[in-house]
Amino acid sequence: MTAEGSDFLQLDIGDAPPGRRSDWLASRLRHAISDGRLPVGSRLPATRALAADLRVSRGVVTEAYQRLVEDGHVAGRGRAGTVVVAAPARTKEQTAPGPPAAGTIFQPAPGIGVFDSLRSTPARIDLSPGVPDLTAFPRTAWLRAERTVLNDLSAAAFGYGDPRGAPALRLAIAHWIARTRGITADADDVLIVAGVAQGLGLLAQVLRDNGMSEIAIEDPSSLGARQHLHDRRLATPPIRVDEDGIDVDELVRSGAPAVLLTPAHQFPTGVVLGGERRRELMRWAADGGLIIEDDYDAEHRYDRPPVPALRSMLAEQVCYAGSVSKWLAPALRVGWMLVPPRYRDEVVAAKRFADLGNAVLPQLVLAHLMESGEMERQLRFVRKRHRRRRDAMIDALRTHLPDAVVHGAAAGLHLTITFDGEFSDLDFAASALEQGVKVQPLSWHCQRPMNPGLVLGYGASPASDIAEGIATLGRLRR
Repeated sequence: MTAEGSDFLQLDIGDAPPGRRSDWLASRLRHAISDGRLPVGSRLPATRALAADLRVSRGVVTEAYQRLVEDGHVAGRGRAGTVVVAAPARTKEQTAPGPPAAGTIFQPAPGIGVFDSLRSTPARIDLSPGVPDLTAFPRTAWLRAERTVLNDLSAAAFGYGDPRGAPALRLAIAHWIARTRGITADADDVLIVAGVAQGLGLLAQVLRDNGMSEIAIEDPSSLGARQHLHDRRLATPPIRVDEDGIDVDELVRSGAPAVLLTPAHQFPTGVVLGGERRRELMRWAADGGLIIEDDYDAEHRYDRPPVPALRSMLAEQVCYAGSVSKWLAPALRVGWMLVPPRYRDEVVAAKRFADLGNAVLPQLVLAHLMESGEMERQLRFVRKRHRRRRDAMIDALRTHLPDAVVHGAAAGLHLTITFDGEFSDLDFAASALEQGVKVQPLSWHCQRPMNPGLVLGYGASPASDIAEGIATLGRLRR
């Protein structure tokens, strides 16, 4: 189906703000794709034809189409033209929620379902952290790999698998972390789990059964991780984080037998665990402490070289966890753990009784993509796209929130901003949601009082939405 003609979408170039015609046109096309007026498979008018209809230069239309290509909504198909290939996620009602919903979500002591509530609340612009560019999922490569796997798969492979995970994926993970994180491991060391969240829950259960009553945690740190530990009845004594990472002296004084860390890109501050702190932490672990390393955001770095995983330095005292959620999609629910030998059999048993192991077919497809080099290509592709979106967010913050201090810009999928003075970041986040912009308050992720702030994700939103969302926050701040 081709969408063309002088009445295409009833566009009136007179509605476009001066100097922003490409922005305006891209926004109108994006909304038409979202609400179904331009369904998947429909073909956009030729750039020359639409430019003539709108009486603008062809460059205006070409730029607007390019933005939709970068968003993943359309694709150039040669002689077939520019075709709609994906629609933005939308809810039945695409209106901003009213004040009661926002006020219910943003409470000083958020409940266990707070992230589900926030995700299900509609908003014009979603700047929630922890989500990559979902439009960049390699659908074509995945389907091609799936066909290859199915063609070679024996009937027996459709039965129950190894609860530790498919041997092919465990081997592919061992190769992957050796190439990308400097970790030496055998396939037998790898346990496949349904994301880092499940792995953390299984490990916490085993540690609790072995008499552990607390796991120290960075402050600030992920509210979600803290909730998983509390669900396993483990206390989470907070340990201060500064510009060099976790304060190891405070960790020693706490007497905690284990600590959960995000050393490659600390959530939410974005700091990297410094060299001296790493040495201090290694000494603490050598004396019997257990490090749980969530290799959060390690793949996404822009302005700094990679840092080695802690697991590569002291394998016997580090439980390492990673996943594909931040560079493919959280929906796959595929993660992995390397568990120290003294806990490995018990964690495998916990996985067995939890679900008998992850679904096998997606594991085999992912293994094929990892071993073929497709995942390296995908990572290079999304890293460039995420960098552009990060830059757009930083530019917008400079313009609309000049009093905000920006943290963690060198890597990751989010920025944290803080403000001087006393005000409620919960109220700020609630007001933003009322205006159709979804963010997370920094105080959610803190156990002790800190400067107010917001945690802002840029991975899943196009640059135009990022700019509009930050502009809205700037108006609210003023």
